[in-house]
Amino acid sequence: MSRVIVPGAVPLRLLRELREAGAVALCEGWREGVEASAAAVAAIAARGEPTYGVNTGFGRLATARIAEDRLAQLQLNLVRSHAAGVGPPLPPHLARLVIALKAAALARGYSGVRPVVIEALIGLLSADALPLIPAQGSVGASGDLAPLAHLALVLLGEGEARLPSGRIVSGAEALLFADLEPLALAPKEGLALLNGTQVSCALALDALFRLENAFATALIAGALSVDGARGADTPFDPRIQDLRGQRGQADVAACLRAVLAGSAIRESHRLGDPRVQDPYSLRCQPQVMGAALDLIRFAAGILATEANAVTDNPLVFAETGEILSGGNFHAEPVAFAADILALATAEIANLAERRIALLMDPALSGLPPFLAANPGLDSGFMLAHVTAAALAAETKALASPRSIDTIPTSANQEDHVSLATAASHRLGAMLDNLETILAIEALVAAQAVEAHRPLHSSETLEQALAQVRARVPRWEQDRVAAGDIATLRAMVAEGTLASLAPIGLPSCNG
Repeated sequence: MSRVIVPGAVPLRLLRELREAGAVALCEGWREGVEASAAAVAAIAARGEPTYGVNTGFGRLATARIAEDRLAQLQLNLVRSHAAGVGPPLPPHLARLVIALKAAALARGYSGVRPVVIEALIGLLSADALPLIPAQGSVGASGDLAPLAHLALVLLGEGEARLPSGRIVSGAEALLFADLEPLALAPKEGLALLNGTQVSCALALDALFRLENAFATALIAGALSVDGARGADTPFDPRIQDLRGQRGQADVAACLRAVLAGSAIRESHRLGDPRVQDPYSLRCQPQVMGAALDLIRFAAGILATEANAVTDNPLVFAETGEILSGGNFHAEPVAFAADILALATAEIANLAERRIALLMDPALSGLPPFLAANPGLDSGFMLAHVTAAALAAETKALASPRSIDTIPTSANQEDHVSLATAASHRLGAMLDNLETILAIEALVAAQAVEAHRPLHSSETLEQALAQVRARVPRWEQDRVAAGDIATLRAMVAEGTLASLAPIGLPSCNG
């Protein structure tokens, strides 16, 4: 059954699903506005009125007039010359999302393309014949020109694409596989395909979805660490959160209360534990993780709007026959959203690393140093924590904002750019680090909880512990940690632990 895209009203939940292979269709009624928009462009081209993107050059070359008999060549030249992307191609799940975003934007009916262009995009997506789109080469203004040019090349029967088998083929072979004919571009169609924020937006959306999963995982891992250190749940009391009034903080505290409820380890803390207060990495989880949740929700709103926006230039208003030049291709909203997600990612990583460090320190945890079975003979998780510290430090460095940077292009016609694509692209490396840090925390927190046997944790956290132990056995003596970390990192990425956290996240709410 096809997943149906409603242009201008695609929810986050569907955007998350569109990263996976499968048939896609546009809703009924999209064609009328698209046809009217294409007709308006055709009429302007026939009259010969000087109109950017239709019969002029591009960027700083916009003053050059192009003869009517060369308008098709103009669009073809644009696509070919702008296919200057470099670096590894986007992975298939991101290429799918880019194509879906581009089709949805063009189907709004303000870009002047014919229906056949949008149908070709949907055809490639449904067949899972995915253009190879280089990850680098966009400054996030005038749209993601270079990466999107590589997408457009395949529609013309040029460039390269990846088939479902993984085989790399020519654009012409990809069209045959998808039962499509090469496009002959009409006026403005090449520019409409290249203009837009779809690559930067897809990268940021993918990071959002991964971060939601990591965030929920961090709540479960953090709760395991609370029980592993025999910490208190008093800081999660709703009365404390109510006096602060921050929504994210209250939601995180409620989640932690729920997953810790019924823990016999927690109850043992009430019976004469001399510690009055826990370290901040345990006690302040609602405040820190709640603030991160607020940022995630805010950024999700920006990206949901951007995913449904028309971001090419110029824009066609068929009802008046006008074509208006503007700047919707400037990806500053995406750049800001990506930087916001970077801040949240770095702080989640920071806090998780501190909880790991706490469990290594017998003065704070009351457990054997480094959770070693035979301290001295065994080093336990000493170096697993060092790895987490190294990744946390790297993640903090990557969190430096990209949106405050700019570099002029196109002979200073494009004199301020967003660098949104770089801002979004770097989130992938940050999330790789975060997922690994959380895998390490799950590894050591499970060991810490088991140190309190025969006492058991809550039902939810015992489920989490069982998931960990289904993949890696308890450490009874030193062994190579890298395999355990990699195994649990895969578990984190799958969302196994995240599914146990009762927390409201944007893409789960639509």
